[in-house]
Amino acid sequence: MSMIRLTVPSGSLTPEGRKTVQRDLADALLRCEGAPDAAFFRAQLWSYLVELPEGAQTTAEDDAARFLIDVTVPQAVLSEEGRERLVAEATGIVLSAAGLVESDAPRVWVLVHEQPDGTWGAGGSIVRHADLVALARKQRAGE
Repeated sequence: MSMIRLTVPSGSLTPEGRKTVQRDLADALLRCEGAPDAAFFRAQLWSYLVELPEGAQTTAEDDAARFLIDVTVPQAVLSEEGRERLVAEATGIVLSAAGLVESDAPRVWVLVHEQPDGTWGAGGSIVRHADLVALARKQRAGE
C-alpha cells in the first residue's frame, strides 16, 4: 500500500519513457520493499504522473528540467538499504525515461515519506503494518 508521485515538466520525458516510467518505478519500489510479486500488492501501489505546464518549474540558476519523485510508504516497510537502493534505482529510471545521462542525476530528487502506523486508511479502514506483513506472508505461501 504505497504510492509514487512523479512530478515532471511537460514534454521532459521521451514518448517511450512516458509510457513506461510509472510501472518501472512501481516495480523498483516493490523490489526495494521486498513485497511479493502478487497481483494484490501490484494493484495497491498507486502511481501518479504530474506534468507541470511550461514555465511552472525553474531554479534560481536555470530552466533545465528537474524531476521530483515522492514515494509514500507505511513506516518500517523500507530498510535503510531499501531506501538507498530505491533512490538509486528511481533516479536511473527517470534519467532513462527523460533521455538523460548519469551526470544529470542531481536534477532528480527522491523524497521518501514514511507514514506512521495507524495513519493510512484504505477501503474505509485503517491499514496497519502488521496487516500488510500478514498478507505478504499469505501471498508468499501461495494462499
